[in-house]
Amino acid sequence: MEEWRGMPVVQAMADDLRARIDKLASKGVVPTLAVIRVGEREDDLSYERGLNKRFDSVGAKVVSKVLPVDVSQEELNRVVIECNKDDSIHGILVFRPLPKGLDEKVVADILDPAKDVDCMTEYNIAHTFIQDGLGHEPCTPKAVMELLKHYDYDLKGKNVVVVGRSMVVGKPLAMMLLKANATVTVCHTKTVNLAEICKQADVICACAGVPAMIGADHISEGQVIVDVGINVVDGKLTGDVDYEAAKASAAFATPVPGGVGTVTTSCLLLNTVRGCEMMQ
Repeated sequence: MEEWRGMPVVQAMADDLRARIDKLASKGVVPTLAVIRVGEREDDLSYERGLNKRFDSVGAKVVSKVLPVDVSQEELNRVVIECNKDDSIHGILVFRPLPKGLDEKVVADILDPAKDVDCMTEYNIAHTFIQDGLGHEPCTPKAVMELLKHYDYDLKGKNVVVVGRSMVVGKPLAMMLLKANATVTVCHTKTVNLAEICKQADVICACAGVPAMIGADHISEGQVIVDVGINVVDGKLTGDVDYEAAKASAAFATPVPGGVGTVTTSCLLLNTVRGCEMMQ
């Protein structure tokens, strides 16, 4: 089995984005992402550190807007609107989930779709489903597509099973795969005969959020296994796929950690740069 890791994809994307960022810099413009963070959750802090490192490595910028965990909806809204109006900010990321008492839909409704680089607004969700090239696509499914593209996997005519139906990954990923001319089946935790359906696939994209849900009885010889799951089991990060089972049968598979998740922050950077270019 060949392991498809995320870092080569990140490096290739950085090379492309660095040239685009340099072109913007020649006009005195630095692609800038505003991170709106409520509270001090460790996973948010870790992701923010990774964002800063990724953006800084190519000459882009992250600006943090940190609010107390007991912030009011009105104050949160004010910060979002302030970022909307700031011409030096080209992308806005609101860390989710928000604490209890804060309404994500209210935030999504006031967020400028042109700066919504994490696909939170209905405008961007709609255009992701339409697949007309407008708006910003969500970063995790976009990372799956970037990874498959990097490893020169032609999806045309392939049977792809997406295991997961969330609005964050499963559903938008299915639309992107259809755009790439794959034949897509969407399954989930309530699907009957899931193992048999998965066995017939050329590609399995596991994104249900259930540790080791895809095991040996789901995997056939020669498949491509893309593990999008991020789970913590006994203090260790693990995916939705039994990786040992994948190694025994699959032709190609992505690890967790080190696979799709590694590419996600680069897709956020890509959306920010694209947004910056469109604002010039």
